Amino acid sequence: MLHIKSFTFNPFQENTYLLYDEKGNGTLIDPGCFDLAERKDLLDFVAEKKIRVTQLLNTHCHIDHVLGNAWAKKTFGVELLIHKEEAAVLKAVEVYAPSYGFVGYETSEADGFLKEGEEIEVGDEVLKIIFVPGHAPGHVVFYHEASHQCIAGDTLFRGSIGRTDLPGGNHKLLLSKIKSELFTLPDETVIYSGHGPETTIAFEKIHNPFVGKNARS
Repeated sequence: MLHIKSFTFNPFQENTYLLYDEKGNGTLIDPGCFDLAERKDLLDFVAEKKIRVTQLLNTHCHIDHVLGNAWAKKTFGVELLIHKEEAAVLKAVEVYAPSYGFVGYETSEADGFLKEGEEIEVGDEVLKIIFVPGHAPGHVVFYHEASHQCIAGDTLFRGSIGRTDLPGGNHKLLLSKIKSELFTLPDETVIYSGHGPETTIAFEKIHNPFVGKNARS
């Protein structure tokens, strides 16, 4: 069984996810924790549940999703995996972080790259890597087929989609990829987004104003 714990961190109200199996093997996704209190919240939960964090993943590398990367690598002794198209996006954060008020941001580098169609193991559980660019050039999502749960980053939100006006964004591509890669998942699939509450594929197919059945053309 795959457990998913969400934390909401930093002024962007970013959702950080900790996935773990029945044996306590854990994977941290998009650590947005920046200040001491946020990091303590994460560490307290890890200690309470006796989780061994063994890997660190980014869905994409915009600032709000990577603020805790360097800290997590050091704290848990793990490697960082991203899509290769996000390497430049991650590198750019150190340049603009101070302008967003994140003085003291510590940069991190990827230790390996995620590839579309491959799988990531969370202990006994398996996540499929799905490539959904558009919000960011190398955006991936992680799908747990056994339980129909998807860590979707900033691709699909409840009643919305990821913004596409940042460097590397592509609105038309994002719409296309949501329809071809996410809307082909089972309707009961729960979408855990990078911001806001979770949703389901069934709900978004009907109600999403950008990609649902009554979407604006």
